[in-house]
Amino acid sequence: MKLLHISDLHLGKRINDFSMIEDQKFILAKIEEIVERERPDAILIAGDIYDRSIPSTEAMEVFERFLCHLSDGGNQVFVISGNHDSAERLSFGRALMEGSGIHIAPAYGSAAAGANAEGTTHFALQDQYGTVDLYLLPFVKPANVRHALVRSGRMSEDEAAGIDTYAKALAAAIAAMDIPAKAAEDSTRRSVLVAHQFVTGAATCESEDVIVGGLDNIDADVFDAFDYVALGHLHGPQALGPKRNIRYSGTPLKYSFSELAHQKSVTIVELGAKGDAGAEETGGAELEIRTIPLEPLREWADLRGTFEQVTNEAFLKKTDTDAYTRITLLDEDDVPEAIARLKTYYPNLMNLRYDNKRTQAENDLSDGGELKQRSEIELLEELFEKQNNAEMSQRQKDLAKGILETIKEEWE
Repeated sequence: MKLLHISDLHLGKRINDFSMIEDQKFILAKIEEIVERERPDAILIAGDIYDRSIPSTEAMEVFERFLCHLSDGGNQVFVISGNHDSAERLSFGRALMEGSGIHIAPAYGSAAAGANAEGTTHFALQDQYGTVDLYLLPFVKPANVRHALVRSGRMSEDEAAGIDTYAKALAAAIAAMDIPAKAAEDSTRRSVLVAHQFVTGAATCESEDVIVGGLDNIDADVFDAFDYVALGHLHGPQALGPKRNIRYSGTPLKYSFSELAHQKSVTIVELGAKGDAGAEETGGAELEIRTIPLEPLREWADLRGTFEQVTNEAFLKKTDTDAYTRITLLDEDDVPEAIARLKTYYPNLMNLRYDNKRTQAENDLSDGGELKQRSEIELLEELFEKQNNAEMSQRQKDLAKGILETIKEEWE
């Protein structure tokens, strides 16, 4: 079975007052061309379809056109919501779209038609080797899972109260899928999960919403039951886990200067039979993973030099001046009207900054790098100790962690 895996479209995104919609239309057209060439059995879109929970009309129209094109080509498309999406809004009209091959997971825990009792959406796909169980798990928080498992009767309220972290929430949601029971009935069955979470050890970049302190971390071993895990949330394409079958496809476009080195791509997964060659390394089924590079409408560039250097005719001739650009000026004195003047050469200038004696001194005084490496609970413990001249007790730490988790859920 051939799967095409993408994620994190972030339709409607704006960066430094630049709308990305033209670039997004361009890259979706490139993905459509790849779909037509590859003819996958299923297209997996792993969340963050939109950049905000209430998307713009234009962003919705772009996604509608994309889905219509995929549907017209006879494709089966499976979509989940990410942390940027509203699961309820994204899944509006899902029952009508099912007949057109567009399958959108409802909010986890909803009683929508097609969802299991606990709220997970499951499809049994068929190929020459038998059944592939495809599970759609939208972005979830502990409160979602607690509510769903109590409502379904799988847990009492007292049992569900113990689901107080993202790791426990994912473990409980996956346990409710009963994958070992299905495998016991049919040893040839394979399992694929589409999810949108942060796995411990994954490489991050500045354009992502990763929670300080790692409260949203999930260990890779929670996915041991699956032959392939199609993840969204992180913007850099990467494989995780000892079997390398847990994969972030990454964004189809660059969305920050921290992504300059990324080669954006579409992930193609070919899932063979259970027990075939390579099964031991890939979680039980033969698995071939490859990527197809995506070339954007505009590249990103990070330039350094004095004002005179970056506006020099020879420098401009060898530079992609249409790229989304950040310029670091090395002039000791601020250049009058620098942004306006530079935009005559670099129309897509996104950011201007200085690197000189003054800014270096300011950075030395305000460096918060160490704080960024520490969790909320560590910072709170330090504050408590300074104010009370005593360490927090274990009970106080547990209480603080619970409060921080509740605050985080409310913010999201």
